[in-house]
Formats: sequence, C-alpha cells, structure tokens
Amino acid sequence: MLNTATLTKTAPVLPPIGSECAGRQTADTLKLLCEKLKPQRRVVHTGDVIYQAGERFGNLYILNSGFFKIVNLSADGREQVAGLKFRGDWLGFDGIAGSRYSCDAVAMDTGEIWAVSYDALLAACAAHPALLQVLHTAMSLEISHDRDSLMSVCTLPADARVAEFLRHWAESLAERGMRTDEITLRMTRAEIGNYLGMTLESVSRALSRLARDKVIGFATKGRRDVQIPDVGALAAFVQRCLAPALAPAMVRAPAMLQ
Repeated sequence: MLNTATLTKTAPVLPPIGSECAGRQTADTLKLLCEKLKPQRRVVHTGDVIYQAGERFGNLYILNSGFFKIVNLSADGREQVAGLKFRGDWLGFDGIAGSRYSCDAVAMDTGEIWAVSYDALLAACAAHPALLQVLHTAMSLEISHDRDSLMSVCTLPADARVAEFLRHWAESLAERGMRTDEITLRMTRAEIGNYLGMTLESVSRALSRLARDKVIGFATKGRRDVQIPDVGALAAFVQRCLAPALAPAMVRAPAMLQ
C-alpha cells in the first residue's frame, strides 16, 4: 500500500528502464524527417483543427510537441474520441485509402506539428530507405495501439479501463523522456468517458477509487493534475480488478481435467 507522503512528492522520478533509449529514438526519427523532408512547421493551440473528416487528403502530419485527439464522426452526427497522439506520432493515415480524411485531428494544448506532402514523402522514401522504415514503423505502431485500445474497452471493467488509460498516458510520456510522476490530463472526464466507452459518472467513480487505493493522487482542486507515484501500481490495480473474474475460470479448469 502506498502512503500519503509518497503521493505528495513532486520531485521528478527516474523514467522506466528503456524509456531513455525510446526518447532518443523519437528524437532521432524527428531529426531524420526534418533533414530529409524539410516539413512545414506550424504552431497550434488548444482547439485548433489540423484537418477535418471529408477534407481532401494531401499531407501527413508529425507531432513534434503537444497532444492531439482524433475524433471520429458518424453519418448521424455522433462523435467519439478515437485516438490520442503524443510527440513523434503521425496524423492522417486514415486519409490514404480514400483520398479524404475520415476523422478530425484536434490539438489539446499548445504544440507544433510538421506537415509533409504524401507524394513528397513517397519520393523521399524511394531515395532514402531509412525513411520508408520510419513510415512503416509508424503505421505498425498505430495498428498495434488501436488493437490494444479495443482490447481494453471490450474486456476490462470500468475501473480497470481508467487505470489502463492512465498507465498508457504515463508510459507514452516516459517513452518520450517526459516526467510521469505527475501528469496533466488534457481531456475532460466526459471526453475520457467517450474514449473509453463509459459515462462521465463512471469515470469520476473510477478516479475516486484509484485515489482511495492510493494508486493516484490529485495535485489541485481542479483534479486535472494527476500524481502517479508508481506507474506499475496502475498495472497491478488492473490485475486486481480482473482477479474475481479469473478465479472461477481457474477453479473450473482443474475440474475439467478430472
């Protein structure tokens, strides 16, 4: 059990093993893209829309700083937060197949994006195989993350979904060399619920339970700054939430072998 003193600690903690290497890899990738493609740089602010669903596809975007959300729109006007993007992530892959973007990309804070012409990128990849590897890696990572997100929403109980959401956010920051002991949620609780397939009230209850269990803490009354003294504790919380469901299966298994 974590004590309260730990939760009030504000000094940066050491990043997880391997995160420093991942941070350098992100920086090296951005450097390569900058050198070979000379992207157009643009500073964005909270609420700025980079592209909208239905807009003609022409560019891919690389996030150099800041945070973005990808919003999916249905034909009848329903909206869903379908993805979160961090430094080094790419935006716009959804527009390649149909030549039009199928989602909105919206900034969640001040940041910088790099715009790259898709045609120019393909030409550069032919001349520089390292760029092609970067492109394929980015696509593969997006597919893997989308699959993991679907697994979380479809198989985890509500409290565990929120814990897994916070764990992913913290680990994404760690991979980019950023502090993880205190994070600022760039989404409202309603947006988090929309992303996780939960109601606002369910998100609030889950955050309260995590705080009661001393897995997280809140730094301000606004409860947007979340203290995470141990990212591993979030993963352990998820496993505890799953334990009641796993126990009956473990009991039945030996019986089936008799």
